[in-house]
Amino acid sequence: MVDDSIIFSIFLIFTGAAVLAALALFARQSLLVAYILLGGLVGPWGLQLVNDPDIISEIGHIGIIFLLFLLGLNLQPVQLVRMLREAIVVTVVSSLVFGAIGFGISQAFGFSLHESLVIGSVMMFSSTIIGLKLLPTTALHHRHVGQVMISILLLQDILAIGILLVLEGFSQSGMEWKQVASLAVSLPALVIFSLLFERYILQRLIRRFDTIQEYIFLTAIGWCLGVAQLAELLGLSYEIGAFIAGVALATNPIALFIAESFKPLRDFFLIMFFFSLGAGFNINILPEVLLPASIIALLMLACKPVVFSWLLKKTGETGGLPNEVGVRLGQVSEFSLMIAVLALNTGAIGAKASYLIQTTTLITFIVSSYLIMLSYPTPIAVSDRLRKD
Repeated sequence: MVDDSIIFSIFLIFTGAAVLAALALFARQSLLVAYILLGGLVGPWGLQLVNDPDIISEIGHIGIIFLLFLLGLNLQPVQLVRMLREAIVVTVVSSLVFGAIGFGISQAFGFSLHESLVIGSVMMFSSTIIGLKLLPTTALHHRHVGQVMISILLLQDILAIGILLVLEGFSQSGMEWKQVASLAVSLPALVIFSLLFERYILQRLIRRFDTIQEYIFLTAIGWCLGVAQLAELLGLSYEIGAFIAGVALATNPIALFIAESFKPLRDFFLIMFFFSLGAGFNINILPEVLLPASIIALLMLACKPVVFSWLLKKTGETGGLPNEVGVRLGQVSEFSLMIAVLALNTGAIGAKASYLIQTTTLITFIVSSYLIMLSYPTPIAVSDRLRKD
């Protein structure tokens, strides 16, 4: 009889991940691939040792929240505004190109207009997790490549949240424009609240007790999750709230200590997130969507690096940066998985279209992470020359 307890599930995840990670390193593969394959192997569509991947997915989602919080910790508010202004053209033009490719292929394979629009829209985004997880901390903190990637990914995430709001409105009685207006009000309100709270309350608490590391660590977790929950209540998302919490705290001298303290906690939950991706995938429907998904995935993997590189060169970036950013952003996003599930639940698309999106995303995750590890410095590279934290 299968043990459905969360303790048994965590045992399987981390013991299995340790074994597969060792095999992946010997085979010169990405550790992320090992986590996804483990989920497929022991999940509901594999050996059925873990039958409720939704719980693992919820826990793994915390890893994304912490990842966005750490991202915000590395950005000063003034710097963030400047970066976003420079990235608007690149983000908008690239999104239109990738969306058109996804839409065209979907129409060619006989998907409906609504389904093709959704499929096209999710191809616009690149993975925040893949992009930042495989980016060395030194690049994130000190190099321009990290700043460029962060600005593009943040704009994409805001666009993805807008699409999620549209789909949620679609599930009711048509599009609820009140949600769009609410977003326009809630986002700046949350930013202002976070900045003021950090300046007049949080900063004073940290300054008074900064010698007690346990308190600082606990306060940082509470601040991150508290603002994330407030964002969710305001109709935004946990990820946006966590990012805003990080940006608000970025000016505090303690931000670097918090960022270093959070890395093991972030990695713990991200392993569970990637496991949940594999565990939640229904392999039985794969034959129906493998051909169109493979074509779209290969086009994204081929086109995204080229388009991003060309656009960045047009905006004045020089040297090897445009090519590196293009390769690092050359996959589909985890937001695509969220949109695929929500669109299916609201009736905007059918099961086949939803699994097409999921299959495409997983293919690009696996291939892109492998290409990045072979070409550029990453914290989990199998080559000593490219391994850089």
